Amino acid sequence: MLLRLQYITDSPQLAEKACNAGVRWIQARIKNKDERTWLAMAGDIAAICKKNNAVCIVNDNAEIALKVNADGLHLGQKDMSFSEAKKIFRNRKMIIGGSANTAEDVMKLAQQKISYMGLGPLRFTSTKKDLKPVLTIGGYKIIMDAVIKSDIRFPPIYAIGGIVANDVHKLMLLGLDGVAVSSAISEAKDINQAVQEFNTALGENELNDEIER
Repeated sequence: MLLRLQYITDSPQLAEKACNAGVRWIQARIKNKDERTWLAMAGDIAAICKKNNAVCIVNDNAEIALKVNADGLHLGQKDMSFSEAKKIFRNRKMIIGGSANTAEDVMKLAQQKISYMGLGPLRFTSTKKDLKPVLTIGGYKIIMDAVIKSDIRFPPIYAIGGIVANDVHKLMLLGLDGVAVSSAISEAKDINQAVQEFNTALGENELNDEIER
């Protein structure tokens, strides 16, 4: 069962703080690093997640995800194909996520038999370069209305891109399954409070209790 809050970071220190605050799903998103540095950073984050009983996925690189014993992989639209990643994983069961920006993207990803998709951005964010066009709440509504009306079976869909805790209620009402956030936690004055606000808005605390039972 996938949780409703995914935290995205390239910092082992922030990953540890987030886990201590109650985050149980982290994406190690590491960009513009040589493979040795990438492997070390992803390995540190994966180890922190394991220690805290949290899910760890690695961005972009299936081989590094395997090497650090991560739980899965997130692939952007310019990364390797899902079929390539699945060949690298062979028979190993891994979480695989993909990125979407339009209704067409969402429909295509639904055919890939992936674990979840990240749909966004909601608004401008400096965290990601080459940002896709912002959707706004109105854009999400158009896409999610199409999803709900479709006969296609969709994996869980997560809102991503400039999201703050106050956005959660509106997004969940549209039918989204959760949110993926970076700056709202990484740049918070109080990470514990920031995580708690997201978990409360998402009902994540109740979900964690249900999983533990």
